[in-house]
Parts: sequence; C-alpha cells; structure tokens
Amino acid sequence: MSIRVTNQADVIPLRPLPAAVPALPREPLWRDLVGEVLRRERQAQGRTLKDVAEAARISMPYLSEVERGLKEASSEVLAAAAQALGLCLADVLALAGERLVSLTAARSRSRSLGSGSLGSGAAGGRRPVSPSGPMGGVLLAA
Repeated sequence: MSIRVTNQADVIPLRPLPAAVPALPREPLWRDLVGEVLRRERQAQGRTLKDVAEAARISMPYLSEVERGLKEASSEVLAAAAQALGLCLADVLALAGERLVSLTAARSRSRSLGSGSLGSGAAGGRRPVSPSGPMGGVLLAA
C-alpha cells in the first residue's frame, strides 16, 4: 500500500446534513421600495434621469443610486425628487408602503406554504385572509 492510501480516513458526520430548505425571498428594504417607486414614475412619464435630477437639483449619479436602492436618501432629497415628478412626498411613501404590504403578504404566504403547517377548521387553524381587511387587504388572524 502506498502512503497516500493509508493516510485516508473515512469521515462520518455526527449529525445528518440539513435538508435543503427553499430560500424565502429576502425582506424588502425601504430604500429599494422607494427607489422602485421613483424609477417607475419617472419612466411612466417618459422622462430621463438627467431631466428629473436637474429639476430636483440632485446629482444624476446620486438619483440613479437612490432609484437602484443603493443609497438611503434623506427626506429632503426624496421630497425634491417627488416634486420634480409632480408628486408629493406622501404619494411616494404611500406607493412604497403599498408595495411593502404586497411583498410582505407574498413572503408570508411562501413561508406558510413551505412549512406545511396550515390547519383548517376551529381547532386552531388559520382563517383565510380577507380582502376587505386593513392595510391594503392584509388581515392578520390569530
């Protein structure tokens, strides 16, 4: 036998490897949502990044980073960008909030379906989500 063969050992894991769990979508970040709203509105208006940046008195590279979710913009910068798009800050924040609720609900559904713990009936199961609930159709049930 060669030295190489005699120095090899069998490795027996002490614990079994965990089963592959499907990854949940990551928690949405506020800066991503706000940037998505700004970009979507700018593009819907058919305006260029340069045009909106000049109107808002923000540098074009900075506005680009805000739109891509790379920078956390101050409320002053967001208000200026919103105004340049003909919106108020409340409009931008409301649209981002709606998107957050939508993504969070989808994330919760993915988690529930992945766990296989959905019960039914009065024995402690979850009630269906009501489209008439608060927060844009998301109703939390205990």
